[in-house]
Amino acid sequence: MLSGAPGMFSAGLDLPLWVNLDRTAVSKAWHEFYDLLRALACSSIPIAAAITGHAPAGGTVLSVFCDWRCMARGNWKMGFTEVQVGLPLPPIIFRVLRRQTGARQAERLSAGGVLLTPDEALSIGLVDELVSAEGVVERAIGWCSNLLKLPAAAMSETRRKARADLAAIFQEDLEPEIEGVIASWWTDEAQSTLRGVAAKLTGTKQA
Repeated sequence: MLSGAPGMFSAGLDLPLWVNLDRTAVSKAWHEFYDLLRALACSSIPIAAAITGHAPAGGTVLSVFCDWRCMARGNWKMGFTEVQVGLPLPPIIFRVLRRQTGARQAERLSAGGVLLTPDEALSIGLVDELVSAEGVVERAIGWCSNLLKLPAAAMSETRRKARADLAAIFQEDLEPEIEGVIASWWTDEAQSTLRGVAAKLTGTKQA
């Protein structure tokens, strides 16, 4: 089960850190991020995301690679905000978003960098259930427990078939895609936008 501290599930990439990495370190970081997505998508163990608060960008990305998503009710936001920081949404992430919400919603959310409230996320299937902030982790544990009460072989085999399309993505050669994502990171537009956002996050002046 993935969960974060109350008020924040995951803010995604640590931009103030990433903008100071050199090309070798950025390449390594993106490859490791894809490895994390592979681990979530191909896990033999069901994974529930307990979204305890805000989950922009990478936070939303992590959740859609899980089996199930429970989000806390409240004044939180989630969504694919990559374009807001000057980055095209990586193709693999768009494919999984489209799998989760359908083609039209995937286009709207990704191209517009839209942030959603918990109710909005639930209405389009981006999350599966809303509960109180105090109960989100308990509910996620309960979902996992209920799944484990089912006959193990039948559940596991059915889950494997249901997620076969997701796992199949990682049987492809993703190296060209990753190299494209890394190249996008180093464009003038992306670097200018990323450094501006990082400066705002840290309260420093942009160099």
